Amino acid sequence: MSDVAYVNGVFTPLEDAKVSILDRGFLFADGVYEVAAVIDGRLVDNEAHLARLQRSLDALRLTSPAPMPEIVEIERALVSRNGIDEGLVYLQITRGAAERDFSFPNNARPTLVAFAQRKNILASPAAQTGVKILTVPDLRWARRDIKSVALLAQVLAKQAATEAGCQEAWMVDQEGFVTEGSSSTAFIITKQDAIVTRPNSTAILPGCTRRAVMALADQEGLSVEERPFTVAEAQEAAEAFLTSASNLVLPVVSIDGRPVGTGVPGERAKRLRAIYLNFARATAV
Repeated sequence: MSDVAYVNGVFTPLEDAKVSILDRGFLFADGVYEVAAVIDGRLVDNEAHLARLQRSLDALRLTSPAPMPEIVEIERALVSRNGIDEGLVYLQITRGAAERDFSFPNNARPTLVAFAQRKNILASPAAQTGVKILTVPDLRWARRDIKSVALLAQVLAKQAATEAGCQEAWMVDQEGFVTEGSSSTAFIITKQDAIVTRPNSTAILPGCTRRAVMALADQEGLSVEERPFTVAEAQEAAEAFLTSASNLVLPVVSIDGRPVGTGVPGERAKRLRAIYLNFARATAV
């Protein structure tokens, strides 16, 4: 079965999916995106992802070319047409194709593209081994709360991590505090058993998995603190972990070559992964 994508109202073989070279997403990164996990052939926490998509659209003064209920049906159709039992659905909305000019075009029709990917999420080897983190300066623009397609700083951060033998980069602001990962939210667990993550602001993306994990931790009676933390505090923490739609919850075992805790996946992080997975399966649509 050939992989199928969606481009502006049409389902088409992935190899035939194309947009104009004048699309403002290509020329200016003038667009936003979302990624939803698929488990057991169903979309995980998708309502939260679409709410964040609408927030990003509003921030860029972009109008979606399709209402949100129709976007859900597009996502489901991609899952079905591609036979995805476990993986991801990616969707992107840009301001559309127009003559190149920095100002908003008057008559451009927004572009909507989407595709699905197979990915081993549930039995990810990283969940068993944990991930290694490299810290890098946070060089991104100031509106990091918008899920923009402008991801060059994150690409460079992830590549630096890969070249250092790590699986993720944590970005650090000028004051020495961790903001977030190149494609994830950063958490630590202190020796006093407090789960700590940076509070939402324009400095970080409001992670959907982040929000769900914090709510689940609170239901379990675990202490959750929203505050900045430094690299040094993270290295001295009892445990650390990251969250994202495509990875759920993954333990962190080292930061800049220094072991976190015992240097192996921590029990609390593993427990939070299990709790989130139960939530994901119970609420997926």
